[in-house]
Amino acid sequence: MILGASGDLTKRLLMPAIYNLACEGLLPDAFAVVGMAMTDLTTEEFRCQQRQDLARFSTRATFDEERWAWLASRLHYTAGEFADAAAYERLRVLVEHVREERSIPNNTLIYLAISPHFFAEVNRQLAAARFTSLPGAKRIIVEKPFGSDLESARTLNRELLEHWDEEEIFRIDHYLGKETVQNLLAFRLANPLFTPLWNAEHIDHIQISALETVGVETRGGYYDRTGVLRDMVQNHLLQMLAYVCMELPRSLDPAAIRDAKSQLLEAVRPLDKTAVVEDCVRGQYGAGVKADGTPAVAYRNEPDVTHTSNTETFAAITLHIDNERWRGVPLYLRSGKAMWKRGTEIVIQFRASVGDVGTSEPNLLIFHIQPFQGVEIRVHAKRPGPQFHLQAAGMRFDYAETFEAARGTGYEVLLYAAFNNDPTLFSRTDFVETAWGIVQPLLDAWQASSAEAFPNYAAGSWGPRAASTMLARTGRQWHESLTRDVLTRSEFLKHAPAVMLNNLLLAFRPVAFAPGETIVQEGACGGELFFVCRGSLEVLRGADTQVGVIGEGEFFGEVAVLFNQPRTATVRALQQCDLLALDADDFHRIAADFPQMTSEFQQIAASRISRADRG
Repeated sequence: MILGASGDLTKRLLMPAIYNLACEGLLPDAFAVVGMAMTDLTTEEFRCQQRQDLARFSTRATFDEERWAWLASRLHYTAGEFADAAAYERLRVLVEHVREERSIPNNTLIYLAISPHFFAEVNRQLAAARFTSLPGAKRIIVEKPFGSDLESARTLNRELLEHWDEEEIFRIDHYLGKETVQNLLAFRLANPLFTPLWNAEHIDHIQISALETVGVETRGGYYDRTGVLRDMVQNHLLQMLAYVCMELPRSLDPAAIRDAKSQLLEAVRPLDKTAVVEDCVRGQYGAGVKADGTPAVAYRNEPDVTHTSNTETFAAITLHIDNERWRGVPLYLRSGKAMWKRGTEIVIQFRASVGDVGTSEPNLLIFHIQPFQGVEIRVHAKRPGPQFHLQAAGMRFDYAETFEAARGTGYEVLLYAAFNNDPTLFSRTDFVETAWGIVQPLLDAWQASSAEAFPNYAAGSWGPRAASTMLARTGRQWHESLTRDVLTRSEFLKHAPAVMLNNLLLAFRPVAFAPGETIVQEGACGGELFFVCRGSLEVLRGADTQVGVIGEGEFFGEVAVLFNQPRTATVRALQQCDLLALDADDFHRIAADFPQMTSEFQQIAASRISRADRG
């Protein structure tokens, strides 16, 4: 049963997932879908609508008409208002009729694909119509957001538990349907070589980032009541944190895994007032440029958003786990909209070892959740040649290149698990309430104080500078997983060899500057070259005489690096700027392997010096 069967969730995700399961032969012949929603449709009209929507949202390369015909004959629909008791009686009659007609056993899965503010009402109506006392196995799937704060989550839990047993309630988080999130558990269980390293003795810190390039777009009304802390951090990021940091269960028994996750969250140190101020950052995007180069409006100018809104579209928080394994290891979580790139990643930074091998750079283990799916290990390798010199190298496992599998919605795994009574990927009451308890101090503090500095980061940028400052206080920085498309925005690098780009990706480090801030000072000694990702900068000679402007995709600082001489000009940010810095040592190392790069940089440097002298 799908309540909300004509809605967006059903057509975009649920029906494509059910169709995929049908194509894979994972649904029994004695199977049917009964839908109810407020849209006035007949069963035939509902089937036609789902066929049209499936043509748009199916994830399969080709459409299997035979399997669709099999599924379409099992789709049924009745219209009804969610507060109308008579609608549930009609629904009950339809379910019993379909069950008898199809000889379907007494097993019922009810999916609430509806707005959260209907949850309580629909639950009461289902109980009144005796759906909670159906014979056989029965389960109910509840979509997020599961409450809007700790108190509302507790209230919703009480209302559900009045009519359903805990074992019958499946609270869904679609992130857990992603193969790479499930691989977090597989990685830890199946690769014991990492087990001795999985503790505070060997790991310096952990970062979990979920960044989006899009703004709120058409979701302004919903998002302005929610914010990124509720929308992403409280559920998705804490779910991933639990998988990464929990004690390994003794078996794959669902109860054992869910116990381990809950115990991990219970060990998270509560955020006191000092931690909220010093170790947490909120942000809201202003006007800027999207990742694709098109203009972006400020959050407060998005449709259905209040012009004085203090809703956060970015959050970065520092957590600590007070148990023997993780004591002293900071965990950095961040999520934001209208960022410079899309990507969900987990970075494990190991402690650096300083010795005679010639490097103090740490090893990294990176789980790429989306859009690239895989695992990457950053290590050090000897450079070719008679001398013993090390450089950073990457080893990557690409999910798409290793497994031949049809692309899914992520809901296939979750639905199949619910059909088979496997609650491993679903949240229990204690996990939900503990997760809300972790972020509640932030919700309270941020609601009580206005954010006068909003907006505090430009759309298409790396987010608020305060987030970088938060890590910099302890000598750390956010790891930005760069991709080739970022570098090839530059004409200079557009046709560069793949090996050269790979070397640059590992060597570049992100830096950000506020409007008016000086990046390099004329006459100063400097050993860095800079690549402009976002923003524009002015080039000054003497007493604030502008001799040029540097834009996105351009380099500067090559003269000092190439010729080991003081800076020939001052470079200052005209707006919020996000740059990639390349140290001189790394530049010369890469240039030694690609002489053409040195030659082209020299030509650029000579041209700039000539233009500056003429100016």
